[in-house]
Order: sequence, then C-alpha cells, then structure tokens
Amino acid sequence: MKKYDWQRLKHLQLGRYAEYLIKMELTFYGLDIYTAEVDDKGIDFVVRNNDNQYFDIQVKSIRGLNYIYIPKKNFQPRNNLLAAIVIFIESEPPHFYLIPSLSWVKPNELLADREYKDKKSAPEWGLNISQKNMPLLEKFSLEKVVKDIMYNKD
Repeated sequence: MKKYDWQRLKHLQLGRYAEYLIKMELTFYGLDIYTAEVDDKGIDFVVRNNDNQYFDIQVKSIRGLNYIYIPKKNFQPRNNLLAAIVIFIESEPPHFYLIPSLSWVKPNELLADREYKDKKSAPEWGLNISQKNMPLLEKFSLEKVVKDIMYNKD
C-alpha cells in the first residue's frame, strides 16, 4: 500500500479525513477547536485564538485540481468566516488553505461568484483550482492566513 493513495478513500471518507486534518493543523498552531454536534448552519467547527477571537470554519476537500463550491445559503461573507480547503493530489501530502469569506466579495480568476439566476442550481461561491490559479491560491496557504488573520502578525 503506497502512502498518499487518495483514490482508496470514498468521497465521504475523504471529506471527514480533511476535516480532522484541518483541525489538527490548526491545533498545532495553538488554536482551540470547538466542534458542533450538529452541522446545520454550514459550519464544521469554530476556532478560537488566544485573544478570544472566534472564527467559523467550513471545510471543503477535493481530489486534484478542479472546481469546488460552497452554497451561498450557509456561507454569507463576514469577518470571522473562513473556508478551509484541503487539496488531495495523488502521491502528495495534503495541501491546506484558509480563505476568508470576504475574499469572495471581489471575485477573480480563482474566486467565483455564481448566482445561477433562473437555473436549477443554487447560488454558490466557487474556487477554480487549476495550475494557472495556484499563485492566486498560495496567498491563502494555511500558515500565512493563520499568521495574518488569526494572530494579526506578519
């Protein structure tokens, strides 16, 4: 069995694994994690830093470079709401990103705002994860965002 063989995990297993990984990564930075018993508001867990600031986290995972989305109905941009993105690329360790929800207020090649007016799909915030957009995504690396947002440090 080879390491980082992400194909052997089913979709729900991969999503749950991503959630646990993000929690452990954030714990490593000295943050406190609080998990809700029921995820009915689109929040997977809450993070608290030492300054008693709270951040709601929605976790999304994806295999490879692709498009991923978050329904708008439970993800309204605000200061303390972040999307934790875990990218699983075959034969590589997971890649972690934290995207402040307010980033979607100004869409770009990476961050999409899709309304789907008069369509069957519900409005969504999207991420166009591609090799071309990786430089745009790198500014949201977990380490950078934890330092910049959660601890307000350079």
